[in-house]
Amino acid sequence: MSDAIKHECGISVIRLLKPLEYYKEKYGTAFYGVNKMYLMMEKQHNRGQDGAGFASIKLDVEAGERYMSRVRSCQQQPIQDIFAQINDRINSELKEHPEYEDDVALQKKHIPYIGELLLGHVRYGTFGKNSIESVHPFLRQNNWMHRNLIVAGNFNMTNVHELFDNLIQLGQHPKEMADTVTVMEKIGHFLDDAVAKLYKQIKKEGYTKQEASPLIAKRLKVYKILRRAAKNFDGGYAMAGLLGHGDAFVLRDPSGIRPAYYYRDDEVVVVASERPAIQTVFNVPYDEVKELDPGAAIIIKKNGSSAIKQILEPKERKACSFERIYFSRGSDKEIYQERKALGKLVFPQILESINEDIKNTVFSYIPNTAETSFYGMVKEAQNYLNKKKEEQILALGTGITGEQLHEILDVRPRIEKVAIKDAKLRTFITQDSSRDDLVAHVYDISYGSVKEGDNLVIIDDSIVRGTTLKKSILRILDRLSPKKIIVVSSAPQIRYPDCYGIDMAKLEDFIAFKAALALHEDNNSMHIVEDIYKKCLTQVESHDNDVINYVKEFYAPFTAKEISKKTGELLSPDGIKAEVSIIYQTIESLHEACPKNLGDWYFTGNYPTPGGNRVVNRAFINFYEGNNERAY
Repeated sequence: MSDAIKHECGISVIRLLKPLEYYKEKYGTAFYGVNKMYLMMEKQHNRGQDGAGFASIKLDVEAGERYMSRVRSCQQQPIQDIFAQINDRINSELKEHPEYEDDVALQKKHIPYIGELLLGHVRYGTFGKNSIESVHPFLRQNNWMHRNLIVAGNFNMTNVHELFDNLIQLGQHPKEMADTVTVMEKIGHFLDDAVAKLYKQIKKEGYTKQEASPLIAKRLKVYKILRRAAKNFDGGYAMAGLLGHGDAFVLRDPSGIRPAYYYRDDEVVVVASERPAIQTVFNVPYDEVKELDPGAAIIIKKNGSSAIKQILEPKERKACSFERIYFSRGSDKEIYQERKALGKLVFPQILESINEDIKNTVFSYIPNTAETSFYGMVKEAQNYLNKKKEEQILALGTGITGEQLHEILDVRPRIEKVAIKDAKLRTFITQDSSRDDLVAHVYDISYGSVKEGDNLVIIDDSIVRGTTLKKSILRILDRLSPKKIIVVSSAPQIRYPDCYGIDMAKLEDFIAFKAALALHEDNNSMHIVEDIYKKCLTQVESHDNDVINYVKEFYAPFTAKEISKKTGELLSPDGIKAEVSIIYQTIESLHEACPKNLGDWYFTGNYPTPGGNRVVNRAFINFYEGNNERAY
């Protein structure tokens, strides 16, 4: 992808269902869970490289022994860093105490991180400081085992201020307004309440305080706690939680915006943000990894039993389509096919742009995530040519010569690896002019891959800001002397901000927004822009359910083709020789390619939760007033 977009995040929960001795005997190590968690996090590192965290809980330990461990990192390679710390600690304990080597009970008693319940998280910081304090998992500690709560998630709340105020009304004093902390404290409040009520009930039944503890663990209804806590959540989320005594949960938002998958057998329960991570790490078939339904939670009790519970009433399914276009690993069976379909479905627009001149057109892609849609585009080009060849051969009939046949069959799509992405160039030079020259060399080209006067079609998965296209890619592609450069986005025009975990919060960053603004200026229709601003202002104090997305009116006067044409003009660098054309996927084709992920608010402005409309209007106000800040 030419424009890097950050997004939060990736989660993994592993519950070992057998005693640790079982894994030692079968797999040769009591660290089976730790090893599997390392692989789960590595297989989801595409979801976050700003930070990583790991937590584990040991079951049934004696009083006075540590049962919770956590390690977090925001180093350059955070996953490797946390597992280096874990391995160093384990190895030093084994070196200092050789008697632990073959004694699993002693390992569990004395060595941290070796638990039956494990939680992993990889993070991209969408905003705020990338400090260790902002790295998941978050920990809410208490001397009562049941009241300890560890939370990590892939989420963003649009109503964090409202949730924060709710906590204050409950008498709490939250230490910060971050959505993760707010969510954790909200769940923690109802967890405390449930534990206190159970304790009171069990005492009434005549049990001692000591006898009450295991009974609380047995009777605690995690799904009821989640129903109370999540009632007012507005956002996209897949959040995981561990309770100190050994219960665990993963809850998904009612629109299914953020993904979650699970797998269960007699050895493990695994939950993760991505299906292929589970498939690869645990070597299980596609069909055995299930998707967690919107609004549902998988709840794993301390005794190892697990159940799917409906926590919130599901809304219209609006799973994030960007997961399929770009974020998720392309190794997923469905995602691989969907990305190929995106390339296939955009091909008719390409054909029109090159006037059906495939013979003088080179097809390529921008490394690396666009490669799969490129295969779909090329396959469709081959299908088109095969149909043409068939028509030509049938028209010539039985009189066709060998030479004619060879000439017809010899025409095929010209496929070249034109763009090459070099390692990211890092520099301390801050002058913009110097920086631009360095940015221009992030991509390189294969010289001789394009003939002078050819059309060059290059596909990318999406075009967000277009900065790298203008400053680097188009400049360097122009050195090959093509007649026309056609940049194809397998995604539609990104027009609206995201507020559910993708780092696309400012309207003025989007090249499609800039293009529409330029068209308003060209057409002397800036009064429309002012009217939209005034309408947005009138809604600032409105309740989220009453807010209308007036920013749609900003794009309404123009067709998608007009905006694409203007985008091509804006992205053409000064002095470029080739004509530049930009082609975007249509919304209809996106839905055809990705039928299960119809969440398209960043393309259409159709937000799945009321908070989305408030965010987009705030983003427009910020743009109009020149406030360089996020809308949520």
